[in-house]
Amino acid sequence: MSNDHVREYLESNEDTFFKVSKYIFEHPEIRFQEHESATFFADECEKAGFTVERGVANIETAFVATYGSGKPVIGFLGEFDALSGLGQQAFETKPTPDGNSAGHGCGHNLLGTGAFAAACAAKDYLEKNNLPGTVKFFGCPAEEGGSGKTYMVREGVFEGVDIALTWHPSPANSIMSASSLANYQVYFKFEGVSSHAAASPHLGRSALDAVELMSSGVNYLREHVVPEARMHYAYTNTGGISPNVVQPVAEVLYLVRAPHVKQVDDIFKRVVKIAEGAALMTETKMTMKFDKACSNYIPNRALEKVLYQGLLDSKVEPPTEEEESFAKAIWETLTPGEKESYVDGLIGFGYAGDGSEFEGKYVCDSISPYEAMDSALPGSTDVADVSWVVPTAQLSAATSALGTPLHTWQMTTQGIGTFATKGMLRSAEAMAKAAIHLFENEEDFKAVRAEFEEFQAKNPYTCPIPADVQPTILPKN
Repeated sequence: MSNDHVREYLESNEDTFFKVSKYIFEHPEIRFQEHESATFFADECEKAGFTVERGVANIETAFVATYGSGKPVIGFLGEFDALSGLGQQAFETKPTPDGNSAGHGCGHNLLGTGAFAAACAAKDYLEKNNLPGTVKFFGCPAEEGGSGKTYMVREGVFEGVDIALTWHPSPANSIMSASSLANYQVYFKFEGVSSHAAASPHLGRSALDAVELMSSGVNYLREHVVPEARMHYAYTNTGGISPNVVQPVAEVLYLVRAPHVKQVDDIFKRVVKIAEGAALMTETKMTMKFDKACSNYIPNRALEKVLYQGLLDSKVEPPTEEEESFAKAIWETLTPGEKESYVDGLIGFGYAGDGSEFEGKYVCDSISPYEAMDSALPGSTDVADVSWVVPTAQLSAATSALGTPLHTWQMTTQGIGTFATKGMLRSAEAMAKAAIHLFENEEDFKAVRAEFEEFQAKNPYTCPIPADVQPTILPKN
């Protein structure tokens, strides 16, 4: 199969892949609740000729689709979870709720479908050429706040895989060559004693006071951690809505991030001491529930170069007038700060320019030069844990207007447009061509594996999620 054949395959099946993306977009489900999305995806894999194992890693919405046999084994990582609170109608230029409590504000309907399309194209290559080799498509739930892949790594789902490829929707076409932040996510629950806040406040012990004192202590801690660290929190239970009742129960969810797992662990231990101090000050009882974690991403430079060549070989069409006009309308919804810093946002996706080529434009119509970045992204991803056990590379494809922040209604509303679909298929073409190159070129395959094995020999993997912790399924909202 020639490189042109890959493109022809994807173009001839574009309607199928758009149908998949649109279905996932229209059925947004949050972490570990992706039952409709996972079932639909797994069914589509079976229709495409893959053998599907459902419910892997003891997670109902995780699955693995496999075609072929023998080496090499190349996997494509697909996501399909949505974000709470981002239900939004497509093709709108203002916040327009669509009746869903969740929405694809990170483009995972595109991400999962693009990876699926790449797997299908690679499978077609093996079939038509009657070649040995194995293609796997991993249905990975709960990237958003659940670290589904980390659980899957812990349970051995990626054992035997030689190489993993994935991508992410964004405003840029580039290789995501930077590391990412590791994290822990943990619930802190405080239990006190209720009482009448006016008649007998001295008899009460406020759990809400404990949560607020903990938050105050953590805020003081921010000055005394590495600059790259991040500590986020959300009150998940404030103890009720009655101010004349001393709140007997309150809970806060903390997300602690840093460039390396050990740094996260060190900071987390200090956060625990603060929580214990808050409980001591308020005479309340504090308990913790470990929710999830993920490691920092380990780039594989040899694999990135192969993937970059696949991206260069893919087609970047100029935007249509309609696409440019819609992108301009989205641009006008951004805040002045978002407009001023949009190039900084692109750098996080591997963009290596100064933004000058975008002057007068509202979408990216070029491919950024490849640059191996030593910095860490300010965000986190559970792709990182896969990268510790399998050599992994990821690209970014332009699916949204320049400046579009992830996790926003603007990202959601662009999710099934023609520009987004082109970017999705571009990612599929690049990943499929990279996989085919590795099927055909043993020398490059060995170089990828050698780089990974050298790292792995010095850096054994330890899963950051304790063995007794199972995925937390949130109540539907």
